[in-house]
Amino acid sequence: MAYDVVVVGSGGGALIGAYFAQQAGLRTVVLERTDKVGGTSAYSGGSCWLPGTDVQQRAGLPDSTEGARTYLEALLPTPLSTNVEVFLAESPRLVAELETDEAFAWEWSPFPEYFDAPGRVPMGRSIQPSNIRRDELPPEVAALVRPPVERDRAGEGGRNTLSGGQALIARTLMAFVRDGGTVLTNQHVTDYVVEDGRVVGVTTEGGETIRAARGVIVAAGGFEGNDTLRGLHGVPGTAGWTMAPAGTNTGELIIAGQALGAAIEQMEHGWLCPGLEQPGGGGSFTLGFRGGVMVDADGRRYANESLPYDQFGSQMAAAPNRIPSWFVFDSREGGSLPAIAMPEGDPAEHLEAGTWVKRDTIDELAAALGLTDLGDTVARFNTFSANRVDEDFGRGVDEYDNFFTGGATLVPLETPPYIAARFVLSDLGTKGGMVIDEHGRVIRSDGGPIPGLYATSNSAASIFGPLYPGPGAPLGQALVFASRAVQHIVEEPQ
Repeated sequence: MAYDVVVVGSGGGALIGAYFAQQAGLRTVVLERTDKVGGTSAYSGGSCWLPGTDVQQRAGLPDSTEGARTYLEALLPTPLSTNVEVFLAESPRLVAELETDEAFAWEWSPFPEYFDAPGRVPMGRSIQPSNIRRDELPPEVAALVRPPVERDRAGEGGRNTLSGGQALIARTLMAFVRDGGTVLTNQHVTDYVVEDGRVVGVTTEGGETIRAARGVIVAAGGFEGNDTLRGLHGVPGTAGWTMAPAGTNTGELIIAGQALGAAIEQMEHGWLCPGLEQPGGGGSFTLGFRGGVMVDADGRRYANESLPYDQFGSQMAAAPNRIPSWFVFDSREGGSLPAIAMPEGDPAEHLEAGTWVKRDTIDELAAALGLTDLGDTVARFNTFSANRVDEDFGRGVDEYDNFFTGGATLVPLETPPYIAARFVLSDLGTKGGMVIDEHGRVIRSDGGPIPGLYATSNSAASIFGPLYPGPGAPLGQALVFASRAVQHIVEEPQ
């Protein structure tokens, strides 16, 4: 099989790259490892951190490219890297170009940014695709979109209204297929085809060669699903706890890129998050804690439970007695978890499996789990709640802390029975991958590009380093550098 552009992966970055390539008149194929399209992007909330666009202006936000630069300069080493500057400059152009196509519709998505720093926009600057109904999609597109995580893990189909990451995947896939693009599922790509120093295609696990006359764009995720690579590079957590779709994102094409001389960076980092352990194993991405306390193996709090999830995940990873952690809460919500877990699972199944433990008193719960300091911890926290000040970790001070709670962030534990839910360290992917230049080209360790090879999404090293500046930063980077890769492919002399 032969195409002009081969795109490996089918998440947000992959499909945006494929869409622009097909729009440019290049015969483009998307190769997806599983039988569904969307990857981890389809599981996500779909927020895209793309500063300075017309979408924010229409919403009346005090957002601008310069404001986002100020924000990043407060968080990242300065002067900002070339890639970060390209990201800032390209974000408005990218969204404006997408909005010329009726397949795309964008809106502001209120969600606070993750750091209290100059340039921060109140309630955030992230945008997301508008919802789309399943019956607005061609049947072949609707059938391909990966269901949301809680339904996918249960073997169920998607919903009638696609929102967030579902809408991003559905809208982009619809436009790509409309323009004549090709999608091939169940294609496990394992290596590159190289001729005269140029990448000219890929090979699959089954030994098939798929050629690319103009370029290969790798957007196949990171290596979060590969415990060997995680251990080699010291990424916290395990493949069993990641949020990536089962059996995906195992890093073969990052390693194959290394074999071609590609530079790699940020390999020790992941997009971390607390994960509610499920009765059958695995973890569920959890955020928006609106009650309870998270404690270590001794029953002690160790961080502000309302931190942005990547920052709390880093706190979990900082000491071995924090994995697993126990989230202790009371029954003021009828025994439901006072947080947003995707999926949460059935409380009765949790209790039967021991991933949740319930007792009538805090002392009984502490004894059952060996949490020797839990009684003192809860008593101290309840005092903080009464005084409305968390003297230990400042919970409830930042805008992000209060976003999910309406300001009722310090809620006392006083309604029996009491429940402890076991938490592991999950992730939304790894941050490390192949180094790219401002055109999305994969760069060798000596600084030169590998002709014909481009990368984006978590297959490329994060341009933000170990930082997670705001909701949708991974998707924002993925979309921008997918677009940049196609620009270079189109402009490169033949």
